[in-house]
Amino acid sequence: TSVLVVNNQQGSVNGLNLKVVGIVEPISGPGGRDGYFHIEDAKKILRIKEAEVSEIVIRIKDVSKLQEAMKSMQSLAMIKNQKDKPVFEIHAWTKLSPFYNIIKMLNLMDISIKIILISIVLISILNVMIMSVYERIKEIGTIAAMGTPPSTIVKLFLTEGFMLGVFGAIVGSAISFVIVKVIDIIGISFAFGRQSDLVLHPSLQGSDIIAVSIIVIIISLIASISPAFKAAKLNPVDALRQN
Repeated sequence: TSVLVVNNQQGSVNGLNLKVVGIVEPISGPGGRDGYFHIEDAKKILRIKEAEVSEIVIRIKDVSKLQEAMKSMQSLAMIKNQKDKPVFEIHAWTKLSPFYNIIKMLNLMDISIKIILISIVLISILNVMIMSVYERIKEIGTIAAMGTPPSTIVKLFLTEGFMLGVFGAIVGSAISFVIVKVIDIIGISFAFGRQSDLVLHPSLQGSDIIAVSIIVIIISLIASISPAFKAAKLNPVDALRQN
């Protein structure tokens, strides 16, 4: 039994003994502070004769049909009262739920992190390729002096960048798979409040691995373009004189 205490419209405090018949854990929210009771009990504790409903929540089985359901209820929004104001306001859960906005913020953070990681990979590979050019100036000068066309030198460095990207993608995917698999076995617990069984088990999708690998290879090629053309423009005589 639980005692519910509320203030009615007149400001007086009313209480009512209610019997708890169940706990709706999945829909109680992270705080676990939502409660549901019969409208007749609400009339009794608020001391009102007629039920005064301020909000109607409609659940749909298929979330993908949300917009279709919203359109079917637009006629209710056209109903107006004596003051020529709408009687009903129709809102989707995406607008009312604070958790939806949190998810949008997390998605934005995810995109920002991806951009930062891509920038780090781009700068790292660019640095490696530039150092590769400086360390092999004499080698580049030698093959250029032998009559190797600049286009071939460009292709050599682009191929090196491509292979670096492929190798990095394979090794990175393998390490990521092992780490995610270990975390999946252990699980990430987010227990708080009444949500004691909230455990996340991450997983890797094959499409994600392929997409990331392609991005890494493309970034490697882009980072190799500038050093490749820099190597192709080296003067063979000046390159051979380098210590």
